[in-house]
Amino acid sequence: MTNNNLLPQDAHQATLIGRVWWPKIAAPCLVLARPDGIYDATPVAATSADLMAQDAPAEAIHAAFAAGKLPKIADLSAVQGHAACESLAGGAAAHLHWLAPCDLQAIKAAGVTFVASMLERVIEEQARGDAARAAGVREAITQVIGENLRALKPGSAQAMQVKALLIERGMWSQYLEVGIGKDAEIFTKSQAMSAVGTGAQVGIHPESHWNNPEPEIVLCVSPSGQVQGAALGNDVNLRDVEGRSALLLGKAKDNNASCAIGPFIRLFDAHFSIEDVRQCDLAMQVTGNDGFEMQGASSLKMISRDPLDLVAQTLHASHQYPDGFMLFLGTMFAPTQDRHGPGSGFTHAVGDVVRISTPLLGCLTNAVNTSDKVAPWTFGVRDLMRSLATRGVL
Repeated sequence: MTNNNLLPQDAHQATLIGRVWWPKIAAPCLVLARPDGIYDATPVAATSADLMAQDAPAEAIHAAFAAGKLPKIADLSAVQGHAACESLAGGAAAHLHWLAPCDLQAIKAAGVTFVASMLERVIEEQARGDAARAAGVREAITQVIGENLRALKPGSAQAMQVKALLIERGMWSQYLEVGIGKDAEIFTKSQAMSAVGTGAQVGIHPESHWNNPEPEIVLCVSPSGQVQGAALGNDVNLRDVEGRSALLLGKAKDNNASCAIGPFIRLFDAHFSIEDVRQCDLAMQVTGNDGFEMQGASSLKMISRDPLDLVAQTLHASHQYPDGFMLFLGTMFAPTQDRHGPGSGFTHAVGDVVRISTPLLGCLTNAVNTSDKVAPWTFGVRDLMRSLATRGVL
């Protein structure tokens, strides 16, 4: 990983909020990232959640920077990559390196928001987590569904007609329910402060033998429901575990380093808006130590539910988020490329490097390990509060 491909293509006009592990204070620090370096943003807000709760965070950051109130921490080139991030455990890291740009926010995710991924979820369920059975199940389901769902509006009368047809043919699924029904699937992906940043290892549960990365856009939402910006995300997916039973969703989704967010939250301003998010095309590359390489893509243009509808289905009169939340929007990427022989499908190997990128958000890079071998998560909310109090920024 280099910092040259870290930044968006228009970095000179982007408002990029990140977090770094700063050895000088042995704690995380909120920063403004610019092509010429990273700047301490805590004079504006002590935490990422505090900044995102403001009415106009981009304006506040720009005003403070213009007034010279954000001291420079280091040149961008001084921030380390993979090796530094692997050493983060209990605040003992010795190098300046990237963390996830969120902290106290809840980490939520929307599932089955694209037709392609919805079909793959049905395949997981019908195959009972067995990758070898997936090809046959995929062919049978396609014969019934074809491409008819691509233009369906979830919850519409037409969608309900398709639902009735599938029930009649004995092929209804819980995944089709949230894919074309009125209610989106919104779940808790991971805990606050548990996401890893760019350069860190992501974790695959050691019992999983069928899994894949999921390249996604992640919205940053304030406690009032205002979308403040967006980041890249990798919602690591254990297809065999979730395929065995939807009741294993917690085991499939919430493990050490089971999601990466970053490299920054790009704040909405005059140069970046929710409309840019709706037009985002994500590219993904997986490179293995075994010489295997896979290319993937996901386009927000193909999403079946509007991002703002997913936000409204997350935060409403029945559920508030006083610290705000990060919302993974789902992916249309569902790999079927065989890796270990015909019919085997794709699964990760330890050492894979995953790169997720889009021109306006930069590049999120992570290596793959098992969740019992990645650096343990030991720096939590209590540690963060103590470090902020010591710095006198609370």
